[in-house]
Amino acid sequence: MMKDKVKKEKTEQKNTEIVKNKKKITPARVGRWLIAIVRGVIIVGICFVILQPLFVKLSVSFMAERDLYDSSVKYIPKHFTLDNYKMAIEGMDYWTVLVRTMILSAGISLLQLASCLLTAYGFARFRFPFKKLLFGCVILSLIVPPQVIMLPLFMKYRFFDVFGIFKATTGASVNLIDTYWPFILQAATCMGIRNGLYIYMLRQFFKGMPRELEEAAFVDGSGKLRTFVQVMLPSAIPMMVTVFLFGFVWQWTDTFYTSLYLNNTKVVSSALSNLAVGVYTTYANNGGSMNFVSPGFVSMMNNTGTMLTVVPLILLYLVCQKYFVEGIERSGIVG
Repeated sequence: MMKDKVKKEKTEQKNTEIVKNKKKITPARVGRWLIAIVRGVIIVGICFVILQPLFVKLSVSFMAERDLYDSSVKYIPKHFTLDNYKMAIEGMDYWTVLVRTMILSAGISLLQLASCLLTAYGFARFRFPFKKLLFGCVILSLIVPPQVIMLPLFMKYRFFDVFGIFKATTGASVNLIDTYWPFILQAATCMGIRNGLYIYMLRQFFKGMPRELEEAAFVDGSGKLRTFVQVMLPSAIPMMVTVFLFGFVWQWTDTFYTSLYLNNTKVVSSALSNLAVGVYTTYANNGGSMNFVSPGFVSMMNNTGTMLTVVPLILLYLVCQKYFVEGIERSGIVG
């Protein structure tokens, strides 16, 4: 009993000493507090810089036009309205364009993912002639802006032919402009939007995987393709989700290739850029005067259209957030 009492007294003394030491202000503790404060200020500042324009667009999209000229209105609308969204949806033909863009972005992203997976796995795991030279060309595709080859790209798909076969059999080349075929062909041949980046990310991931996995599969009698599908791909799911998200977002917001290949077919990015024309028509149909449409009203409509464009991407990110963060950490492009 006495021993137990002594032990309890000693433990109580140690606990009181620990509490006292915690309450003491030491230079090391002050330094940790300062570092935490500086880190918090930096994080809050970065978040403000990134999110503040989005919050401004969101608040303006719910304002009436008179709130734009009211100096007492800053971020919170005084006359809350949903009419801006109604006119923007009509001006963009939003629901039809949304479904069309989702199908195009999802299909092209999946095709890019499949082609880039095979290419990156080949660069990471196999030896073949001119491997370094070809990978240098992959990196070069990231450096050279697509605007440099804009005219050759347009001419190639406007007068599309494969070794003169179409011209020899039908007497003329094939016009692929205003179709989805240019996007499909570029995605299938790893020449789509930012495909060089996807190949680099996937290559870094596959290089980091242990070779013992492949060797064990080869010993069990698996071929190279079966090993790739059944052993390597299940481990690469976070990386695959990351590449799919990148491809989907870049295809969704792309204005260069869509304006180059799609003349009469609207997607979200082209509908947003032509929103002013649709808004003018809707504004006139609702009894507004076409003689004068204020620049503030046009800017308000553009903010509303931007929110309609961004919301599906935010929802997609919220669904895939876990895999996206994990894929970025294991991609080799950070740290």
